[in-house]
Amino acid sequence: MKKIKRSGEKSDHPKTKGLVEPAPKVGAWSKLRNYFLTGIVVTAPIGITIYLTYVFVDFVDANITPLIPARYNPETYLPFGVPGLGVLIAVFALILIGFLTANFLGRSFLHFGERIVGRMPVVRSVYNALKQIMETVLAQSSTSFRDVVLVEYPRKGLWAIAFVTSTAKGEVAELDDEDMIGLFLPTTPNPTSGFLLFSPKRDLKFLDMSVEEGVKLVISAGMIWPEDQLPEKVQPQPNNQDGENTAKKETA
Repeated sequence: MKKIKRSGEKSDHPKTKGLVEPAPKVGAWSKLRNYFLTGIVVTAPIGITIYLTYVFVDFVDANITPLIPARYNPETYLPFGVPGLGVLIAVFALILIGFLTANFLGRSFLHFGERIVGRMPVVRSVYNALKQIMETVLAQSSTSFRDVVLVEYPRKGLWAIAFVTSTAKGEVAELDDEDMIGLFLPTTPNPTSGFLLFSPKRDLKFLDMSVEEGVKLVISAGMIWPEDQLPEKVQPQPNNQDGENTAKKETA
């Protein structure tokens, strides 16, 4: 059977032995296809980001702008709409609420409202759970989602990316003599859903990659790796006139 040579392989012919076969020429249609795919790779992230930003701003404007009295609404006096006005109003309102809550009077009203919510059977459970989640995520001193680990899941021999959330306490901590670690194991490609796992620290492999790099790895289904973990490109070594590799000749 005739052997098919690939581009970049050394020739076996006596006259050209040791020389690298030239790469085949790329046709015009292949170039156009490559240019088209490159254009998609470049423009798709930009276009999707602009679209999502537009959808978010439009949604906030549609719900916040109607709440502004007509006399204070700039769109009443202008012949055109002001994009992003609702977002600015919402940001200002949140800053104002945070400022008022930091005062003694604001904390008093907040505690009074929490006592009322605490008497509602179903509402208090939802409120307390959401409050704990938001405080954990937004607290500057929080150590949640700071480490990326490998855990054997769903069986021995298979490893999955997970994120350390906390050190287990109470009954869960007593399951093992060593520290029990709380893990969030996200699903691919949607990392917002996943599983809560508890594992002994000795069964985990801690990785050096950051949480952001770990999330990218999960979303891309293992196609986007941290830059420092990518294999280095092998540089072709020059050949001498006899067709032999210079580096191999020096080591010999």
